[in-house]
Amino acid sequence: MRSRRASGRPDAERRARVRPWPRAFRERVAPGPAEAEILERGVRFRAVLSLLLGMVLAVSALGALAGLVGLLRETTARPLTEAEKTHYVEEDIARRWHSWPAALVFPPELEYVGLGRAQLYARRVGIAPETTCRSGTDAAVGEILERHGCRTLLRATYVDQSSTFAVTVGIAVMEDAERRAAATGELASDDRVGVRPVAFRGTATELFGAAQRQRNAWLGVGPYVVFSAAGYADGRTRDSVAPEEIVHSELWPAAQAVAGRIAHALGAEPDVPRCTEGNVC
Repeated sequence: MRSRRASGRPDAERRARVRPWPRAFRERVAPGPAEAEILERGVRFRAVLSLLLGMVLAVSALGALAGLVGLLRETTARPLTEAEKTHYVEEDIARRWHSWPAALVFPPELEYVGLGRAQLYARRVGIAPETTCRSGTDAAVGEILERHGCRTLLRATYVDQSSTFAVTVGIAVMEDAERRAAATGELASDDRVGVRPVAFRGTATELFGAAQRQRNAWLGVGPYVVFSAAGYADGRTRDSVAPEEIVHSELWPAAQAVAGRIAHALGAEPDVPRCTEGNVC
């Protein structure tokens, strides 16, 4: 059996050799000085751009983190600050004139104390349509209210338990408590002027008008000026009634109680929650 003669070539010669590029080709493809400068500027520009993009991303991340922290603070229940409690009370009182039903602003019945400490009740006869502060009050009063930003005037008329006296209560709604205080600071202590009475046909108040007013008064609470005008329901004018008769009648105690109870309800402080999400925090 004949043996095959092994080739005498070494292994290194049998491997395929990688031939280097010719020197002329290398010189032809190598960048020149101008091209090298352009490439170097491009590298530097890319580095600066990468740095700027990194800074923008970092700032955006910080902004997003700050927003998330703020959102968590707003949505996480926490105790109310004293300023927030005050704001809550002011906002609640300021919106009652339109957020409450009419029967809550002007209750159908209001208690008052008559002569001899008797417990009596005034009855609401009717509620007038909303009107401007100037048209629903005497000229001197309306000018002051309007100048200080009076928004609207609400009125309702009551009679005492015997339907002898009529009382119109007017609520002047001011922009805020500060403007209300400025307006009431200019109102004169004149019981001849104030809110204009509202009479309702077919009721005990149909003869109650401006000439029948015996006493006018007002009191301020929150953003409201609560007026009252009281007189006899039978049509008697102010000039026809002796002053001592007014002093010894239930007219003024009834009027003061009716207006006072309405004002007290409008200005009563609400229950303030302890926390931003109720009473649990």
